[in-house]
Amino acid sequence: MKSPTFTVWWRLLWMFLKVNLLSPSGPASIGLLYDESVGKIMTEERFVESVGLSNVLPGSEALKLAMFVGFAAGGIPGVIAALLGAILPPTVMMLVVAAVLQQFQQEAWLEKFVSGMSPAVAALMVVVAWELFRAGRSKKVTGRAVLIAVISLAALLLDVPSPLVLLGAGVLGIFLFR
Repeated sequence: MKSPTFTVWWRLLWMFLKVNLLSPSGPASIGLLYDESVGKIMTEERFVESVGLSNVLPGSEALKLAMFVGFAAGGIPGVIAALLGAILPPTVMMLVVAAVLQQFQQEAWLEKFVSGMSPAVAALMVVVAWELFRAGRSKKVTGRAVLIAVISLAALLLDVPSPLVLLGAGVLGIFLFR
């Protein structure tokens, strides 16, 4: 196996810089990361596996995805490059936003602005879920997969924490897809 080169590490750094500059929120960036990585540095199955694993483990999903993708493409130096690309944009953005919010913290329009963003984030998450579902349909969605999706949705509606829903769906998948 050929060892990863500086070019691979640079590509990982640039990919995560781009993803995190264009889509700074964790869940919303998954669709963009999908486009940037699937078929170029990893398979779709590996990507879906990494998203699922990053949702089950505690901590930042974006950083866990960066580590998973970075290691798959470039080993330990790939992890470092991907993490740098994932950490730098949000860190700089948060410093800028904190400085701006400090100046406008007493303004009424700021609360309305934040309230307006919530539905947009929800819509982005629905689009990503639809894209993953549509990609999976080409592999023939079975009744068992629909059952897992329905049970997972019901668990989320009952306010079960999403990591537990994903873990439960994985365990259920072991038994249903033997």
